[in-house]
Amino acid sequence: MGPGLLAVVLAEVSIDYYFIEPYYTLRLGPKHISFLVVFGFLAMLTSWMSSKRKKAEVALKQARDELETRVEERTKELTQANETLHERGEALQKAQTELAHVSRVMTVGELTASIAHEVNQPLAAIVTNGNATLRWLGGATPNLSEARQAVERIIKDSYRASEVIARIRTLVKKRPPREDLVDLNEVIVEVLALAQNQARRSHVHLTRQLKPDLPLVRGDRVQLQQVILNLIVNGLEAIAKGKDGAGELTVSSNQDKDDNVTIAVSDSGEGLDPATAERVFDAFFTTKPDGMGMGLAISRTIIEAHGGRLWATTNSPAGAVFQFTLPAKVEKAA
Repeated sequence: MGPGLLAVVLAEVSIDYYFIEPYYTLRLGPKHISFLVVFGFLAMLTSWMSSKRKKAEVALKQARDELETRVEERTKELTQANETLHERGEALQKAQTELAHVSRVMTVGELTASIAHEVNQPLAAIVTNGNATLRWLGGATPNLSEARQAVERIIKDSYRASEVIARIRTLVKKRPPREDLVDLNEVIVEVLALAQNQARRSHVHLTRQLKPDLPLVRGDRVQLQQVILNLIVNGLEAIAKGKDGAGELTVSSNQDKDDNVTIAVSDSGEGLDPATAERVFDAFFTTKPDGMGMGLAISRTIIEAHGGRLWATTNSPAGAVFQFTLPAKVEKAA
């Protein structure tokens, strides 16, 4: 935070001195002061969020390292106890108690990793919109309308991060998901809007093929939104890893012969490695250098909790297709 605050102060002084009339002075009018106050607030907010995110990543890595060490230690202890005290009921009960303790510790670790992974997306959106706000306010003629819209998106993403944490806690506690009526076509449109900035940076063309009058499904809207967003982000990252970084990502919705709703995300990226294709949904398994291996595992858990199925296949001529089905209700989308 210290270097961040210093950067904010130096930035405001530079803006005042070089870009605000009268130039090359530090005199300000009331209107210019309000601009600099907004600029400083958003810059400090962005710096604070980045600092929190970095601390959370460091804490998560330490927790995972400690967890692996503890699991190895407990496993050795349980093995020795079972070998030496196999016929002693009291000692066996103690070993079972130790095993249950290790399981609880692993559950806490998975919850921490889940929250860190899912909250990363709205936090990244907050930082992006904060930087956009600074650009709108830093021009020769500040665009207050665009800046206001960016701040509104920051507030919306903050609420979304809070909702994601609440849904993950509910999921880990094995509580039944919410039973709202959800129009997945609307969810897809919302998620594609969130992914537009990343798609432009990756030179990826987003397309959608949505079936009209798609039946509604019952479930938790936020959880299903997170599943579709995670599949889209994974597809964009797979395309960006290609040689030219350009490609196409398609999101489609349909209804199968059993009246189930099917959602598919197809990309033109590197595709699935046959050697690891069966493990992509395993917790903590990842092919990305900075990945945590929780996104697809969480997504499959959410879909199965909603009575559906999530799987992956290869795309033609290149890339991968991740799709899931959910049971449809009799209601039709308007």
